[in-house]
Parts: sequence; C-alpha cells; structure tokens
Amino acid sequence: MQKGNMTLLDNYQEKVAPDLLKEYALKSSMSAPRVKKVVINMGIGAHKESKEEQEKALLELTKITGQKPSLRRSKVSVAGFSMRRGQNVGLTVTLRGKRMYDFLEKLITIVLPRVRDFRGIKRTAFDNSGNYTLGITEHSIFPEVDLAKTNKIYGFEITIVTNCDKERALRLLESLGMPFAKEESGKNK
Repeated sequence: MQKGNMTLLDNYQEKVAPDLLKEYALKSSMSAPRVKKVVINMGIGAHKESKEEQEKALLELTKITGQKPSLRRSKVSVAGFSMRRGQNVGLTVTLRGKRMYDFLEKLITIVLPRVRDFRGIKRTAFDNSGNYTLGITEHSIFPEVDLAKTNKIYGFEITIVTNCDKERALRLLESLGMPFAKEESGKNK
C-alpha cells in the first residue's frame, strides 16, 4: 500500500477515513469505520508434549508479528485428544495501533500475493459484528520465516476486528487494499 513513503496508517488517516465519513454521511471522525485490532491465533496442540517445538512456534509467531505471543492453556481435559487441563494448546497475539497497521500492510502487499494461485480472499468470512477472519495454512509465506531453519509448517488464523457492520467493514477493508476475490456475476455476496 506504500505510495512513495505513505504507509497504510497514513493512507487510512488521510484518504480512507475522510472518504468513508463522506460516503456514509457521518459527522464525527470518531464514528468512521476503522480497524480496532488484529488477533492472531495459532494452535500448538500437536506439539503439546514437546517444549522445544512449542518454543519454535512461539519464536516463529514472534518474528511474524513483531510481538511476543501469549500461551493459551486448555480449560478442560479431553481423553480423545490426549489433552489435560492446563496444557499449552495455543498461542495468541493481539496487535493494535502502528504495529497492527504495519502487520496489515505486510499481509496485503507482500504475504497474500505470495500465495500460489492466489485469486483473492473470500468476501463471506465476516461475522455479524463486521469482523473478518482469514486462515493461513502455511506460515512460511511470511518473509520473516527462514525455510532453512524451519522444519515444521504452522497454520494460524488472523481476525481483523472492526467497529462497524459487515457492509461497512467490507468497504473499509477494500479501501485499505485488501485483495478480495472478484464477485462472480449472478452470485450473491
């Protein structure tokens, strides 16, 4: 999204927010559709017995997000999954502010275009609150990951939390440059 030295945050503040205010006839700049936070969740349940693999996953997610993730522990025991209560089963990172916009810019301009046979992301992954969730199956598409030093492929989900409904959230993310798939003629959104 960089045009010259304009970052995604600059683009939002100078162009996207004022345009959306006009489009939706909103009076206050505080009511403009915006991204509140980005939450990244990675399951490490497959490595619940290996402290070393958990540390590697934590390090990889730290490199990708620029922030140290917090460990998530299981709340219940499930014998079918060989999972005990209190066992480490996931990692989560919540990004806000400049770090959030830097991550989104990297996701939009570098990471998603690196996906093989990429034709855009689905327009239907919004929940009723206007939040968008995107699944990443291979963390290796991020430029921070050194494939020579990584022996496992991790998947995770990225949830973009907005302050608006589905329609406005879609418009906001499109304005920020999110590469949504083209709508097929004759199909609903």
